[in-house]
Amino acid sequence: MSRKRTGTRGGGSPGSGLQADAAGVDVGATEIYIAVPEDRDAEPVRCFATFTEDLMAAAWLERCRIKTVAMESTGVYWIPLFQVLESRGLQVCLVNARHVKNVPGRKTDVSDCQWLQYLHSVGLLRGSFRPCLRSSGGWRDL
Repeated sequence: MSRKRTGTRGGGSPGSGLQADAAGVDVGATEIYIAVPEDRDAEPVRCFATFTEDLMAAAWLERCRIKTVAMESTGVYWIPLFQVLESRGLQVCLVNARHVKNVPGRKTDVSDCQWLQYLHSVGLLRGSFRPCLRSSGGWRDL
């Protein structure tokens, strides 16, 4: 006799899983797309420029009561945002882009950040190895 499964595949809707305070970030060369749970803001997906003064997307995440963020490791573009978010006390999960590439439907920056937010909120993402980053001194100090 087989047992019926109840619930939805993948742990339910975003925000109802293991990490209700999770956000997803898609980092590109010129734009950063960030998705938060729909109940946190009237505009749950926002686009920010990658200039230094625009990296203050962390203030918006704090207003949305976000505690943890998942972002793809795309080239070197993730490094400044990672450092800003980490310095603000947010837990940042750096995710290998190969592990989350199977976005259903057409792939856009908006769907990517929403997919990251969903997977992170239900605990399905694992952080990648992140080497120690040195912002000053260079390799001479090693």
